[in-house]
Amino acid sequence: MKNIRLIARLDIKAPFLVKGIQLEGLRKLGDPNEFALKYYHAGIDEIFYIDIVASLYDRNTLTDIISKTTNEVFVPITVGGGIRNLFDVEKVLRAGADKVAINTAAIKNPILIEDISKRFGSSCLVLSIEAKKINKDNWEAYYDNGREHSGLDVCEWAIEGQDRGAGEILITSIDRDGTKKGFDNDLINKISDKSRVPLVISGGFGNLDHISELTSKSNLGGIAIGSSLHYENITVNEIRQYCIEKKVPIRTI
Repeated sequence: MKNIRLIARLDIKAPFLVKGIQLEGLRKLGDPNEFALKYYHAGIDEIFYIDIVASLYDRNTLTDIISKTTNEVFVPITVGGGIRNLFDVEKVLRAGADKVAINTAAIKNPILIEDISKRFGSSCLVLSIEAKKINKDNWEAYYDNGREHSGLDVCEWAIEGQDRGAGEILITSIDRDGTKKGFDNDLINKISDKSRVPLVISGGFGNLDHISELTSKSNLGGIAIGSSLHYENITVNEIRQYCIEKKVPIRTI
């Protein structure tokens, strides 16, 4: 297994960092650049910026935030929200992002996955999937920050996405987001069994033991954490030290 990346997930409703529970009830937390800088100094491996209203309003407002962040933060940055076409991809990459994450636009136009992969490379492209459980063994992919049904089965969509050229998949459990009750392991197990590309897991992290539940997955690429970091329930260093003690493959600093 490759090293698992510790990722700070920053949901943005410009110009603020926000956080909710199950993608609802958003609270303003402050300047996203200040949080990103804090996590960088703490030793985070990567930062995800997700503009959670960009697709709803048909815009992307993160370029100024990205440009400011990359002046002081020197870890990979993935940007999602409002990426609709190749021009949008180029714009955020020029602003300093290393990768883009797409959800709504990919669901509406799956060929966009192929276009981005061919133009910029699959390593630049993350397929973001917002998953909500609909019965015991099935999850539906949502879009527009969990507002809209797609009718797509999450596992089938993940397979299609990687076949079309996505180099990584971000799985966000809507049911677990912001709850700190643990990851949706049934969802993760089902997707992990079918995925050939690295998975980044988001939604539900609340304590260190939740990490141990994931480490048997050979294609686990990273863990994206929001609430527990933002509210200082846990620190990046505590997570890293726990992983080292439990022999979880992780970058040492």
